[in-house]
Amino acid sequence: MRFIDEAKITVVSGAGGRGCVSFRREKCVPFGGPSGGHGGHGGSVTFVTDRNLASLLDFRYKRRFEAERGENGMSKDCHGRNGYDLVLTVPVGTIVRDSDTGEVLADLTGDEERFVCLEGGRGGKGNAHFKSSTRQAPKFAQPGEEGHERTVLLELKLLADVGIIGFPNAGKSTLISKVSAARPRVADYPFTTLVPNLGVVRLGEYGSFVLADIPGLVEGAHDGKGLGTRFLKHIERTSLFIHMIDLSPDTGREPLDDFHCINKELNAFNPELALRTQVVALNKTDITEAREKAPELLSYFKGKGIKVFELSAATGVGTTELINYVGTEVERIRHERDAAEDSQEG
Repeated sequence: MRFIDEAKITVVSGAGGRGCVSFRREKCVPFGGPSGGHGGHGGSVTFVTDRNLASLLDFRYKRRFEAERGENGMSKDCHGRNGYDLVLTVPVGTIVRDSDTGEVLADLTGDEERFVCLEGGRGGKGNAHFKSSTRQAPKFAQPGEEGHERTVLLELKLLADVGIIGFPNAGKSTLISKVSAARPRVADYPFTTLVPNLGVVRLGEYGSFVLADIPGLVEGAHDGKGLGTRFLKHIERTSLFIHMIDLSPDTGREPLDDFHCINKELNAFNPELALRTQVVALNKTDITEAREKAPELLSYFKGKGIKVFELSAATGVGTTELINYVGTEVERIRHERDAAEDSQEG
């Protein structure tokens, strides 16, 4: 899969058609008169979200999109046809920004949500419109309005309830493959997963939440190191983090140093991220040396008031307890958010 999460495109709305200058010359119409029809309106440019799309790949190669112009007016009071609107489908979670000012024009977070980016030009009036008692034979009509052009930046931020963060090879992709239907590539990569992965986690008969495996977190990521800020932005919408810590002795790193390093990167990129609820998952406890490290870390995180779990993403041991707790927290956060929105509306 080719994951494209940014695109810069130019959109152009359709110009309006010209009004027509025409006069009637028909049998049984003794005085004739003006009969020029109106021009049609130009097509608008509209963005519509589609939950079945996962990236902005459609905008990678084609960068200019134009709506249809309106048809010109015709004689015998015939109006020109309106131009067809240009509808561009984008994934849910797409932000539309003005390229010149950086202004956010739309933040499309719902399925089938629509945003009219540019209105089409109005069609010109035909000369029949200008007939009056003092001007019975107008010999002029309006030109159609020109279409509008704008360059926009499309930025995709994944919509997930929970983001899995941690160093490369900490077991993030393995966990999401165990608890959801997502099947990311899992291997001992020298760097990290190259694309974010989304999975829906089912809880009981009706409950569920969206889990995202976020790549790109290494020391210096906020300054652009590695994949840098390219994927850090994808965790801005999540309400809770599962912080995966690799206890394997093969890393050559200290688990607590990893924990503090990742949180430092979150804070440097966006201080609000460091305030989000975190659940720590001590991974790879199926390894003897890793199990020996666990008691000290459990004591440390419990002393800090941080919920912590021991697990092995590879074997699935401990993942059920983690996911059940996370699901409960997601529901709590949703209820608090809904209550806050209701109080604001009230």
